[in-house]
Amino acid sequence: MADPSSYRPKPGEIPDSPGVYRFRDEHRRVIYVGKAKSLRQRLANYFQDLASLHPRTRTMVTTAASVEWTVVSTEVEALQLEYSWIKEFDPRFNVKYRDDKSYPYLAVTMNEEFPRVQVMRGQKRKGVRYFGPYGHAWAIRDTVDLLLRVFPVRTCSAGVFKNAARTGRPCLLGYIGKCSAPCVDRVSADEHRDLAEDFCDFMAGRTGTYIRRLEQQMTEAAEEMEYERAARLRDDVGALKKAMEKSAVVLADATDADLIAVAEDELEAAVQIFHVRGGRVRGQRGWVTDKVEEITTGALVEHALQQLYGEEKGDSVPKEVLVPALPDPVEPVQEWLAERRGSGVSLRIPQRGDKKALMETVQRNAQQALVLHKTKRASDLTTRSRALEEIAEALDLDSAPLRIECYDISHLQGDDVVASMVVFEDGLQRKSEYRRFQIKGFAGQDDVRSMHEVISRRFRRYLAEKEKTGEWVDDLPEEGTPENGLKDDDGRPKKFAYPPQLVVVDGGQPQVAAAKKALDELGIDDIAVCGLAKRLEEVWLPDDDDPVVLPRTSEGLYLLQRVRDEAHRFAITYQRTKRAQRFRSSPLDDVPGLGDTRKQALLKHFGSLKKLRSATIDQIREVPGIGRKTAETIAVALAQAAPAAPAVNTATGEIMDEEEPGTTGSGGEPVTAGAPDERRGQET
Repeated sequence: MADPSSYRPKPGEIPDSPGVYRFRDEHRRVIYVGKAKSLRQRLANYFQDLASLHPRTRTMVTTAASVEWTVVSTEVEALQLEYSWIKEFDPRFNVKYRDDKSYPYLAVTMNEEFPRVQVMRGQKRKGVRYFGPYGHAWAIRDTVDLLLRVFPVRTCSAGVFKNAARTGRPCLLGYIGKCSAPCVDRVSADEHRDLAEDFCDFMAGRTGTYIRRLEQQMTEAAEEMEYERAARLRDDVGALKKAMEKSAVVLADATDADLIAVAEDELEAAVQIFHVRGGRVRGQRGWVTDKVEEITTGALVEHALQQLYGEEKGDSVPKEVLVPALPDPVEPVQEWLAERRGSGVSLRIPQRGDKKALMETVQRNAQQALVLHKTKRASDLTTRSRALEEIAEALDLDSAPLRIECYDISHLQGDDVVASMVVFEDGLQRKSEYRRFQIKGFAGQDDVRSMHEVISRRFRRYLAEKEKTGEWVDDLPEEGTPENGLKDDDGRPKKFAYPPQLVVVDGGQPQVAAAKKALDELGIDDIAVCGLAKRLEEVWLPDDDDPVVLPRTSEGLYLLQRVRDEAHRFAITYQRTKRAQRFRSSPLDDVPGLGDTRKQALLKHFGSLKKLRSATIDQIREVPGIGRKTAETIAVALAQAAPAAPAVNTATGEIMDEEEPGTTGSGGEPVTAGAPDERRGQET
């Protein structure tokens, strides 16, 4: 635990101007980012008596080892820079919006020749109309299913569309009247685009026009005694009204606004947002956040606004944002929102009428979300804390292992030997720091030597980072590649910069001994090592002849099993990828000057590599773009390359299909590619 006075800036060093500051730990990792109107006054608050600080602020300043700052011209620039750094560095002590998954939107791809209606998540694309967000994807599909009766817009993927156009037969939706089937020219591209425009207009709130039009057509059909057509129109009107009921009018003046409410206690706060478009609630979302320091409701609102609109532009930022409390000062935030939208944005507290009544509804949702979260979290925190304490007690550790790294080796009959490293912090997965390795020190199957190599490579790089010898020269592309592609630069989550308190290996005494030997050779003696054997779920320690046996009901054993299984899953996923790449290789890859286009032309012309192999030089020359010299080179390459032998499962004797290769982990159990073991968690 660091003493804040050891890194406190000298008097007069901190400028009295707007800026953004960063606290870093002893490993130079950014752990907190903040902004201030006056850096001098703000930072002085962190270096007062520890007893007077908020408990989590006290933890932050004692974890930090240095502080630095950047001066900016205005508070708006400080707001923008703070948001950028929080997204870039992911500081552990900043406000965290847990449960903020990518919410689904109803999207209409107006940038395509034949617009498609679909569910979309993630970053918004240019030329696509978005409606939402919705709480669940099924809510979008229910709405779309109702509207396709009236607006039969294409919903199929590009592959299905092209296949229908090729065969001249529409998909099932085309047969049952829920798609206008532009793929088989039932409607022209312009007519289909008009349908998509009408669909968008209805979703945007202009509903009365279409319902009145259909009711008039229904009346005319009845008068002309076309009763079947009148019945269909009646059902269409019912479908539209049912879709409208799913988002009832809440603001009579067709307002476009976002309403944000906050429910909080001393440690946490729940944020709820209602998205109102055209006077109707089009979407709802919510987060729960830790209060790292004493923070006002206005500051929480400011963080929520950054989270909501930091990546948005144009109409995605509404004209009006209603909040329970205004940030202090409010002008920079309002100016920042106006920049994101491109026009003025009203940020205010509703005082009366329908908007205040709706805000009370949003507030009740926030209160319920906080109560539900605390009910779940209390059990979750207690369980994880007990698991870490049991592990520390069983392994005789000085403290609970807050960071655990687990390693596993995976291969198929000695080929494509790879390894995985997974990280758990505070008992939770830290997927951004997962790593994968390709064993290059030797060929063949030897789990013990493989484990020694992986541990050596990982901690050799940790020591290099620790000694600050300069930037990495990454000659091992599999190493140090985070699962989500985070950058590797100063202050960001680096490749191997942070040591664990506990290393877990998948295996028994030999693997544990290999890992311990690797650490000893590097002079590392402050990291505990253990192994978890699959057979009896025994925990092995270095230099102990007998394993530690944890009770089957132990939370500590369950956590170790989850860590081990996650490492096993990640290793097998990588091994399958490597093997699939190997099977996809072709003798044509070795032909100089033969690019992908001509390879595809050859395979399309002959139908398969087998037929190409049996073709003569003159037959190969019939393919456009293939001359005599190239044809002769292709024929020689195919003649020299023998067909690959099929893989065989040594446990069952089964010949495995290349399309669904089986793989084995270090324990040797077969796993079918099409049916991953449910114990190993979700594929990444």
